[in-house]
Order: sequence, then C-alpha cells, then structure tokens
Amino acid sequence: MKKSKNVFFSFVILFMSVLTACGAKSGEAAKLLGLDISNGEVISNYDTHGGFHGDGTTCIAYRFDDDTILEEIRNSSEWSEFPLDDTVQALVYGLSDGTTRKGPMLNDKEGQPIVPEIQNGYYLLIDRQNGAETDILDRHSFNFTLGLYDIDTNTLYFCELDT
Repeated sequence: MKKSKNVFFSFVILFMSVLTACGAKSGEAAKLLGLDISNGEVISNYDTHGGFHGDGTTCIAYRFDDDTILEEIRNSSEWSEFPLDDTVQALVYGLSDGTTRKGPMLNDKEGQPIVPEIQNGYYLLIDRQNGAETDILDRHSFNFTLGLYDIDTNTLYFCELDT
C-alpha cells in the first residue's frame, strides 16, 4: 500500500511539474509575441531545452476557436504577412539555391521541420543573439524566437532555438 501511495504522489508531482513548465512557456510566448494567447489550446509541445546550458528547441502549437488572435496579429506592426522572407524560410523549412542548402534549423531529431507547411499566415522573428552584427544564417550559434500563425487552421506556433 505504501509503495502505491509513493508511486501515486510521484506521478502527481511529475504531472504538476509538466503543467507548470507548459504554463511558464505560455506566459513567455504571450510576452515575447505580444499576444493574448490565454484562449488557445495547446495541441502540441516539442521541447528539447535542458541540460547545463539550456540549449535546445521548443515549438508549442496553440489552436484557437475564433479569429480573435488573428485580429491582434493584423493590428500589430511587428508581424509580417506571408510569404516568408528567405531567412525565416531557411530557419523553419530550409532553403536551397540549387547548389547549397541552409536549414531547417527548427527541426526534430531526424532533421525534419517541426512546423507543418503553412500556406497563409503571419510571422514574427525575434533575434535574441546578444551583440549580433552578422546575418542570422551566417552564425555558428542561434538564439531566436519565432511566431508563426496559420490562418487556415487558426494555429499559432511559438518556437525558440538556443544553441
């Protein structure tokens, strides 16, 4: 009986830790993207951050029931409408000029893009590299936040890469 209680309490603590971590990231996402995402439902959460330096990739997808978030995005001067510029294209899906290929940088452990292909939407790239004077694609390390909104599915992707 004592062992089952310990297992139960361990499970409860683990579950609460996961909820707290997801809530903390949602607060960070809302702040960085300048949006009220409280009505969004988390439909996926990919996170490899951790370890000594906190390097890793995060991508959280939020689904919305209406266009409220879209109106916030359209009223913001920070967000850009699709098509993606070359930098964001390379970071999210990869970019090839026929002889060389860059990216995708936001990928899973198999090197595949984390974010599904979006046809219609908006994006916001926040470069968090301190003192960066070079093009983001020409660096040896990355520290950026990216917001992508899919108009067709009412889905917001909050992604971070830290290397």
